[in-house]
Amino acid sequence: MKTITRTSRMGKSALGFTLIELMIVVAIIGILSAIALPAYRQYVLRANRADAQAILMESAQFMERYFTTNNSYEDAPLLSSVSPKGATGGSIKYNISFSAQSATAYALQAVPNGGQEDDTSCGTLTVSNTGATGADGTGCW
Repeated sequence: MKTITRTSRMGKSALGFTLIELMIVVAIIGILSAIALPAYRQYVLRANRADAQAILMESAQFMERYFTTNNSYEDAPLLSSVSPKGATGGSIKYNISFSAQSATAYALQAVPNGGQEDDTSCGTLTVSNTGATGADGTGCW
């Protein structure tokens, strides 16, 4: 008598993945990316905001040194934009502006530009000659 043996599809000789296994992996990757991408976007906005704040504070220090030398804030040179650190040819994230309200008072502003405009929680950042910081939103400094 002849015996016939069957090997299962999932036996030792089966190689590869089934379509259901691949669909489960794709679904898991989709769920993880749906959670991770918005969190990453918020991280990038906060990092760019921190760069703008650092530039504003550095500019305020420069203004104080300029005032010490010239006894006036008027006609002081200033940076005009903030790009990500180490970026070459990158987009400008904040436009920095300076306004001398008088010879003894000034205001610095960092206005969001480009993709940073999505950062609606803070908006425009400001620093004055008294060291007062401000923003359109709360909790930004």
